[in-house]
Amino acid sequence: MASSAFSPPVPAARDFADINITPLVDVMLVLLIIFMVSAPTLSKALEFTTPTNAPPGPKPTAIELRIDANNEIAWNGSVQPYSALQALMAVEAQRDPAHPPIVRIDASGDADYGVVTRVLAAAREANLEHIAFVQH
Repeated sequence: MASSAFSPPVPAARDFADINITPLVDVMLVLLIIFMVSAPTLSKALEFTTPTNAPPGPKPTAIELRIDANNEIAWNGSVQPYSALQALMAVEAQRDPAHPPIVRIDASGDADYGVVTRVLAAAREANLEHIAFVQH
């Protein structure tokens, strides 16, 4: 059969190229060594205290604060003005200093951010450190 000048040449079996994987293996080994050397320097110790087998203490009292969309503050269900909030928090903080109460704040999504921050500032001034945000 005659071959045409325009037909592509038919490759012979010896014309196929083999992939040389030696450079790839060399690069991978170098990268592995680099990561093995640098990994211990990237980690740092994490210190934490483990719980002891001591019996649980008395359950702390909870103060439920609700801030609604109208920026009204409810202290355990009864609406209180902001001016009375600081005094109420101070009384609760001094009631049992060894076991301070937990302040649970349920702020509406439509409540003013400034009111929430003023409530948090009042809790901080009264030395109430256990504060939780809840959502109903």
